[in-house]
Amino acid sequence: MNKIYITKQKMIDRKHDAYAYELIFKNESDEAQSLSGAVKETAKLIMSSIGSSEIQKLLGKKTLAYVNVEEGALLKDLLDVLDKDRFILNILGDIDLSEKVIAKIVQYRKRGFRLSLENFDSSTEMILKFQRLFNYIDIIKMDVATSHPANLEKIMTKFKGTRIKLLAQNIETKQDFQKYFSMGFDYFQGYYVSKPEVLEIIESKDPKQFIILQLLKLIKDNKTTEELEKFIKLQADLSFKLIQFFNSYEKVDVRIESLTQVITLMGREKLLKWLMVYLYSEASSKATSKTILELAIKRAERMEAEASAEYKDKAYLAGMFSMLSSIFETDIRELMDYVQMDRDITMLVLEKKGVFAGSLMRAEEAEKAYLKTVMMSNFEKFSTTDLIYALEGNGIDIDKNKL
Repeated sequence: MNKIYITKQKMIDRKHDAYAYELIFKNESDEAQSLSGAVKETAKLIMSSIGSSEIQKLLGKKTLAYVNVEEGALLKDLLDVLDKDRFILNILGDIDLSEKVIAKIVQYRKRGFRLSLENFDSSTEMILKFQRLFNYIDIIKMDVATSHPANLEKIMTKFKGTRIKLLAQNIETKQDFQKYFSMGFDYFQGYYVSKPEVLEIIESKDPKQFIILQLLKLIKDNKTTEELEKFIKLQADLSFKLIQFFNSYEKVDVRIESLTQVITLMGREKLLKWLMVYLYSEASSKATSKTILELAIKRAERMEAEASAEYKDKAYLAGMFSMLSSIFETDIRELMDYVQMDRDITMLVLEKKGVFAGSLMRAEEAEKAYLKTVMMSNFEKFSTTDLIYALEGNGIDIDKNKL
């Protein structure tokens, strides 16, 4: 299991309602960690974890989250897995504003991300440093503890009433809050508002799984082809595998020049089916993943064949989703809540009820009958420990006196 430590601190608006949380990643020694980190894959794991259903629960359904970013996270494209409607990219005051970094910041803003400046001390140096970015910044987090009062007033005059919102940072006392509330700040953060809370997140999910689930959700939410293409392009492996699959299984007379063509020619239902296969084959590290993939496909094809014409595509997806718990160590209910698939599919996965329940039961009975035959014919090959793990892992009590 991978453990990720996150400190979250609440921010409030002028109505005293929770507006957002600032998230800071820490190691076991309680030291703040850079998102870029030494290893890109580790950073991706961190980024995927803050999009997980566990974190969504801790933040609430509507509360925003600030994520501190420095040049490494921007240049390595580690932020691409984040939901732009949920996360605000918080640019650190000591960031090295090279031309490449500025270009990335502008790129993220044009893609719809909101941006904020962290620890803005209101000094002339700080204003000069970030003046090229003010057209792209949405929130300035002003450090009221280090800002000179005269400079603070100038910044308030400059930005108050514009589209840029102002947040008073380091509010330590009731008097601080009253003072900066009267000055007209939009948001407030500090020990008086809320003390930081440390959370330990156990995250075993491969980032690939999260990325694929995000794409499944985009398709389910009926996003445009352009939006799907933009997301797939960010994942080089996914783009390559999709085009490779298309070229292998589709015979078309036109030359493929873009992902838009592939998505359009495949159709969304076939794209969904392919993503489910990709999810099993690429995102599972278990030794049995190949067999589970083949079993999932067989189950899905069987359920599709049994379904009426109007339900065939949905039946296939239901069969594939019915085995997702075999590769996800997270709670399957949380996973289904995140993806928010069709009600018939969700009912089948969580309760084994609904229009596809009979088909699933028949598939499971056939699978178990075959596996029972294989197990009995190879029973002597199993060790006692293997059998105990298998039985107790499925909630079956063993009479220890008979062992």
